[in-house]
Amino acid sequence: MKRVALGLLCGAAVLYAVASALHAQHPAWGYVAAFSEAAMVGAIADWFAVVALFRHPLGLPIPHTAIIPSNKDRIGAKLAGFICDNFLSTGQVLGKLREFDAARRIADWLARPASGEKLGEWGVAATRYGLSAFDDERVRDFLGRAAAAGLEKIDLSRLAGQALDALTAGGRHQALLDDVLQQVAGLLEGDEVQAHITEAIAREIKTLRYVGLDQVAAKLATRKIVAAVARTIGELAAEPDHPMRRRFDHFVDDFVVRLKLDPEFQQRGEQIRAELVAHPALGDYLHGLWGELLAWLHDDLGRGDSTIRRRIASMAGALGTRLQGDEAIRRWINEQIEAAAPLAIERYREDIRRYIEERVGEWNAQEMTLELERHIGRDLQFIRINGTLVGGLVGLLIHTVTQLLRG
Repeated sequence: MKRVALGLLCGAAVLYAVASALHAQHPAWGYVAAFSEAAMVGAIADWFAVVALFRHPLGLPIPHTAIIPSNKDRIGAKLAGFICDNFLSTGQVLGKLREFDAARRIADWLARPASGEKLGEWGVAATRYGLSAFDDERVRDFLGRAAAAGLEKIDLSRLAGQALDALTAGGRHQALLDDVLQQVAGLLEGDEVQAHITEAIAREIKTLRYVGLDQVAAKLATRKIVAAVARTIGELAAEPDHPMRRRFDHFVDDFVVRLKLDPEFQQRGEQIRAELVAHPALGDYLHGLWGELLAWLHDDLGRGDSTIRRRIASMAGALGTRLQGDEAIRRWINEQIEAAAPLAIERYREDIRRYIEERVGEWNAQEMTLELERHIGRDLQFIRINGTLVGGLVGLLIHTVTQLLRG
């Protein structure tokens, strides 16, 4: 387009020269001369205006020329302010978020089977990448060292005490005792168990064999033992404040305290921990476990009917369907987004402003000028073309009006 604009300027100059030379031969040439003269003025004026945006016309340091390179930093600041103030204001962003209805769009997208398949493919691709990265001997060594280091920091005795303390909180150990007592009572009532007890007692009372009373005594002793145990179990189950229950409580409480504070228990816990850390089987086990996990994942991801892919797609579709049918949760999601948006906007708006300013400031003035000229230079050449034509028409109009006024 530069050639077109320049061609019009040259054409206007040639036309002006011809019209001036032939002006005396016919009055019409005066109109042609007026048109071409004004066209040259308009073309040169608009050429100056366009060139002055990017550089000094003819290399002359005329004031208020080379506007873009001379004001690069100020342009960057103004551009950053314009974008942040007019596109990233809190009110505008919140308004667009409300119109957008993110929860509804997410639900509709997830509910589409194609979206679930796409998520499954993304999940498989991401997992494959992760497996490729983690299937490395260095990773296995790191996991082994990390597990050993973590184990070394654990106070097994205190941890066991805390775990037992949590398990017995609220009398849960008494409920466990009730279950145990019921199981024992049921066992003692069985004929097979009683027969075993009879045989055991008969073997122990060897001296009675000589008088023929071993089986009789064993059976009698068995009945008495079973009756006594059953009676004791019944009393324990029926009486929450039974002395044996209190003794059991005291034993458990004392054992928990000893696990937490007793140096002997702590020393034993440290010994067990040290043996675990030093034992090569721990590292071998962790390596083997990691290898089996990676092998299973590789095998699953390589199949067309991958369990992971199908599970991701199924979960995505189910979640989308649930969201579509639950307006309350969609409203909650939108509310959370709208509540978080102002914080994010205020947090990052100034960062965006600074980024734009710094990015424009880093540009080389000449490179920036050439880049802008490359993108909008074609449109600017139309200004020169229009200036040539409009200038010529205005000159023709002025000449015509002047001739009419002169009569």
